[in-house]
Amino acid sequence: MASAQGPNLDAQYKSVENKVIEWRRDFHQHPELSNREYKTAEKIAAHLKSLGIEVQTGVAKTGVVGILKGNLPGKVVALRADIDALPVVERNDLPYKSTVTAEFLGEKVGVMHACGHDTHTAILMGVAEVLSKNKDQIKGTVKFIFQPAEEGAPPGEEGGASLMIKEGVMENPKVDAIFGLHINSATPVGTIRYKSGGTMAAAQRFVINVKGKQSHGSQPWSGVDPIVISAKIIDGLQTIISREAELTNEAAVITVGKINSGVRFNIIPESAEMIGTIRTLDYEMQALINRRMKEMVPALAKAYGGDATIEITNSTEITFNDPDLVAQMLPTMEKVAGAENVLPQKAVTGAEDFSYFQKVVPGFYFFLGGMTPGNKDAFPHHTPDFKIDDSGLLLGVKTLTQMSLDYLNTAAK
Repeated sequence: MASAQGPNLDAQYKSVENKVIEWRRDFHQHPELSNREYKTAEKIAAHLKSLGIEVQTGVAKTGVVGILKGNLPGKVVALRADIDALPVVERNDLPYKSTVTAEFLGEKVGVMHACGHDTHTAILMGVAEVLSKNKDQIKGTVKFIFQPAEEGAPPGEEGGASLMIKEGVMENPKVDAIFGLHINSATPVGTIRYKSGGTMAAAQRFVINVKGKQSHGSQPWSGVDPIVISAKIIDGLQTIISREAELTNEAAVITVGKINSGVRFNIIPESAEMIGTIRTLDYEMQALINRRMKEMVPALAKAYGGDATIEITNSTEITFNDPDLVAQMLPTMEKVAGAENVLPQKAVTGAEDFSYFQKVVPGFYFFLGGMTPGNKDAFPHHTPDFKIDDSGLLLGVKTLTQMSLDYLNTAAK
């Protein structure tokens, strides 16, 4: 088998690099929100078809799946890229910056690839091009999964990895393992970071509704203030993290991100609503936190004369890198990037719905450097200033390509 550094693949990597950068910049300039990635999907499907890859469209609404069968029989490896953008107004000075607007939750918003999904999509298109020219080296099948709505489907809609799985993306042919990557604006170009086991947190969404008694703002004793009760609940929830969660095992987070209450400065309102997120890296810890929140919220409200309910729903699972698969693929990553550039990292409390694929088959999800070497300050994800150095994309192409070949070759043996 040719290595990642072999002359044949090296020439193909060199020929595809500029294409990958061009695709990425085009996607960046024309971003689309979750479950609305129509033009993005068209461009992906057209490229895969041009390579002679079997293509399925309309998977989980706007997803695209490509199936590349090698010349030799073997197992099936899947590669996944997310394709959706975020409701963020871009404010950097890139010549290919987004000026796109769309409707989100009833409001007109800017749209931006503020998390790097444009790079993931372009990288996987590059991998598809290289592998399609090396079918003689493929001992099995490669399934390319271009997934919509990683950031979450709009309210009232299904989407993302869970819907793709429900629609059979991991079957026909049945997937044996899956790989994915995420660009990282705080990791230098040329570097790969990874963690075995729990890598990214499970995310849950909670909604708390507090009911008090409306009164004049000058006479709080004649009512029950749901805003004060909300403050006590927020304070109480943090003690679950600081005093009950065993943080020496894994990190955990409870964040209230939105509060709605009141209409006027001199009226104590009747109700309040709080919406937030729970992040956990251990399912036993998640169960503890959920139980204590459900106990604490109504109890605190009652203590201050009101009532409160809480609803908790799952958004993603724990992104869990199969330890055996990680051990198997590390030599490949080190061969491609150099052992000194493949670095272990601690878990992060961000979440990824790649985790749903990992509940079905062993998976390995890693982070690719996207920060210009020598930069002191990163451009944070999900912000208007997010920025990625395009010179880091080729390493993503090389790594996913060689991981696919080596995994299938080892499985065949």
